[in-house]
Amino acid sequence: MNLSAPFIARPVATMLLSLAILLLGGVSFGLLPVSPLPNMDFPVITVQASLPGASPEIMASSVATPLERSLGSIAGVSQMTSRSSQGSTRIIIQFDLDREINGAARDVQAAINAARNLLPSGMRSMPTYRKINPSQAPIMVLSLTSDVLDKADLYDIGSTILAQKLSQVSGVGEIQVGGSSLPAVRIELQPQQLEQYGVSLDEVRQTIANGNVRRPKGMVEDADRHWQVRANDQLHDAADYTPLIIRYQEGAALRLGDVAKVRDSVEDRYNSGFFNNEQAVLLIVNRQAGANIIETIEGIRRELPALQAIMPGSVDLNVAMDRSPVIRATLHEAERTLLIAVGLVIVLVFLFLGSLRTSLIPALAVPVSLVGTFAVMYLFGFSLNILSLMALILAAGLVVDDAIVVLENIARHIDDGMPPLKAAYVGTREVGFTLLSMNLSLVVVFVSILYMGGIVERLFREFSITLAAAILVSLLVSLTLTPMLCARWLKPHQPAQEGRLQRWSHQAHQWLLRHYDRSLSWALRHRRITLLSLLATIALNVVLYVQVPKTFLPQQDTGQLTGFIRGDDGLSFQVMQPKMEVFRKAVLADPAVESVAGFIGGQGGINNAFMIVRLKPLSERKISAQKVIERIRKNQPKVPGGRMFLMADQDLQFGGGRQSSSAYSYTLLASDLNDLRTWVPRVTQALSALPELTSIDANDGEGAQQISLKIDRDAAKRLGIDMSTVTTLLNNAFSQRQISTIYESLNQYQVVMEIDPSYAQYPEVLEQIHVVTEDGRRVPLAAFARYERSLEEDRVSHDGQFAAENIDFDLAPDVSLDQATLAIERAVAAIGMPSEVQGRLGGTGSAFESTQQGQPLMILGALLLVYIVLGILYESYIHPLTILSTLPSAGVGALLAIILTGDQFSLISLLGLFLLIGVVKKNAILMIDLALQFERNDSLSPTDSIHRACLLRFRPILMTTMAAILGALPLLLGGAEGAEMRQPLGLTIIGGLLLSQILTLYTTPVVYLYLDRLRHRFNSWRGVRTDAALENPL
Repeated sequence: MNLSAPFIARPVATMLLSLAILLLGGVSFGLLPVSPLPNMDFPVITVQASLPGASPEIMASSVATPLERSLGSIAGVSQMTSRSSQGSTRIIIQFDLDREINGAARDVQAAINAARNLLPSGMRSMPTYRKINPSQAPIMVLSLTSDVLDKADLYDIGSTILAQKLSQVSGVGEIQVGGSSLPAVRIELQPQQLEQYGVSLDEVRQTIANGNVRRPKGMVEDADRHWQVRANDQLHDAADYTPLIIRYQEGAALRLGDVAKVRDSVEDRYNSGFFNNEQAVLLIVNRQAGANIIETIEGIRRELPALQAIMPGSVDLNVAMDRSPVIRATLHEAERTLLIAVGLVIVLVFLFLGSLRTSLIPALAVPVSLVGTFAVMYLFGFSLNILSLMALILAAGLVVDDAIVVLENIARHIDDGMPPLKAAYVGTREVGFTLLSMNLSLVVVFVSILYMGGIVERLFREFSITLAAAILVSLLVSLTLTPMLCARWLKPHQPAQEGRLQRWSHQAHQWLLRHYDRSLSWALRHRRITLLSLLATIALNVVLYVQVPKTFLPQQDTGQLTGFIRGDDGLSFQVMQPKMEVFRKAVLADPAVESVAGFIGGQGGINNAFMIVRLKPLSERKISAQKVIERIRKNQPKVPGGRMFLMADQDLQFGGGRQSSSAYSYTLLASDLNDLRTWVPRVTQALSALPELTSIDANDGEGAQQISLKIDRDAAKRLGIDMSTVTTLLNNAFSQRQISTIYESLNQYQVVMEIDPSYAQYPEVLEQIHVVTEDGRRVPLAAFARYERSLEEDRVSHDGQFAAENIDFDLAPDVSLDQATLAIERAVAAIGMPSEVQGRLGGTGSAFESTQQGQPLMILGALLLVYIVLGILYESYIHPLTILSTLPSAGVGALLAIILTGDQFSLISLLGLFLLIGVVKKNAILMIDLALQFERNDSLSPTDSIHRACLLRFRPILMTTMAAILGALPLLLGGAEGAEMRQPLGLTIIGGLLLSQILTLYTTPVVYLYLDRLRHRFNSWRGVRTDAALENPL
């Protein structure tokens, strides 16, 4: 049956069908969203709880632990970590990849409600949760600066107006506002005045709470009208609070201003932000799960002029960071690479065939196949991203194969004197089964990726389906448009009318064919030597795979860096700020840096700062982001008590939502916190000695300074003082306690009470604090308590409800992740860490380990699927083995190329191997299918059949392999944005194809003959007739 016959006979219908494919693809292309990588949203939810003034240990034991017990019972939780710092706890819950995020959110809210009664009664609000996307870096950072307004007002504008409005933009997810805090009225108590007037802290707190009330007051009415009752019970600013009367003393009013400084300030004074050289408030914008980055950023930019207009004229709104230019440049470069690949493939066809008219046929088939693929991408909800465009770039070299096979076979019959129309019917019928075998076995390789699950399936799903769609559309085009054009456009063979290029092409082909004929005859005579070379490549694959340096994904250059500045444990906010300034200036001084934005304080703590660095375009800076980091590290000044860590942002991150100073981390876990604190410094010291690692960052210091109050309970009881009174007193004095709320039209603001910070700089201030008993006596703390200085951790972390600590690290130049992993394992084993303390890789390292273990099984699974498909098509157990024998040489070529160029084997390289599995076997299919036809139809011997088939298929094999190489060449040679993701794929494919092209031309015929002899012997032993004529493939 000739599937192409109806299309050859109906050229108008065939052209209109092709036009319809082009139209559908063209319209779909305009509708496809744009993103850097396929959607890799991980189901992660964070729970945030606060208790102002509470120590990290109190937060961990009284807040984190009960929440973790409740949250840990939720189905589908794969990992749960928490970090408790001064007054704050953040729990990160990572669910299985197949867990639906909205359902998980409902379960999280239910677990929070269930833990309500176990949480401290002093919490002003219940813990809140938020769905986040830890796999993505922020898409935009906005800065607010002003020469007139203070930071509190800027923060109010940012959180109340900008964040609210921008959250309404489609695609916008979490917006983090940093660099200050909301305006507040601060009551800074003066210990000496409190002592002088005999006023307790709780008396002050009660006065403020009673003086600022916001309650409904009802209305009055008569028969005709009603009146709303209002009162001046709400106080708004410091001037309103200062005259509040605490009590009357000796006939005179004792007012709040007599015992405290009352001023308009901020909720939390431990915050500061910057943009370049200006103090600033920052809005860090993240996208929602599944949202398109480019469309989201465009939506934000459309809102900015209107938002600027409603803000005070003294406020400047700037875009400190925008991901879209780099993404656009990366995708533009990928699209340009695609056009170059298509052009190179068409030129190759022209050089081989020597005829412009003939070359136009594949020149039309390639665009139809590629453009038609856009329609499939749109139907599946895919986007234009680096991987999907890489699939199309490679498809340019693959889809032309089908057109080449059909065209070359038809052209061969025309050269033998057959009319073009008849040649089209005969030639297409001869290669129809070959095309089916080539394409279905290629498609099944990529379909197998969809069943691998986990990160690999999520990451390569769009690549696999896009490439499979392009191949299937190409198969359709090769059976419809290509033979029809051959029948109508090709002319009868007339040697006298051949052009110079045609004659040169024909002569070059004949010269190569003669040399190949002689070398093939030698290989068939020396079959054992040829077979040994194949066996050697199989063994060499194993050796090279073990030796090749391995990593997870290539390090991208997204044009953006993230920086973390760590201060020594216990450093005050005032000491930390100038250290941050030194590092900020050092980063901004680098010639490759365009802007720097960041802040200190907030959830990170007062001795940690966060920084986002935007680099100049790659065309201006000329060096990669990693080289920029190395230069900044080299030139940065030495700052006592402070360290800066920089890492290049990646489009895909695997930190699980945890904020870290590097993409790599090593996590220690223990059931006993003391064991953990003992071994973290030792492991950190061991890792710091490894040359494979750099930028070690761990919480391995002696801890933050702490004042421990030792209360004599017996003495306190005799004085009529209980523990609740003492802790309330300390909370009132030192925890920036929020004691009342100011309700305004757009937001609510807090009244914050504490001892004047100028008094609270030293522990001796405790000696000036008095407890007021129920009978009015003032008892100093020193009467029943003493204090001791000690050191304590400034944060407490949990992982799976175990005490945990992360040691972040970076890789030294030219060191692969697997080399670093082995070095870590050796170092930890050498120090003899006990079994009570467990260590494991986290972040990217954890994802690397999970995929690394399954890589050989992935490859074997793909080979098994290909074998099954080929066995079904050929109705043979033997011939699929012959076809698969082409693969070892491709693997050796790919691995050698990676090792010789100093590259590393990554998931992108693995994808290249899968592609080679599908591409390289095409050569064997072209040979074997024709050899079987000769055995069946011409009664030739197996040796003569395979020899003749190799010679007749020599030109299409060369053309298809060269087309695949030229399609991958732009991936390898491109050096612009996104090249680091494309180059490993191009290197793997070109290395594999070059070696396999040389070896398989000789090993495949030899394997064919050996397995054919084995088949005959086996069937003879079974008494079954095995003539080739009886073997009819589908």
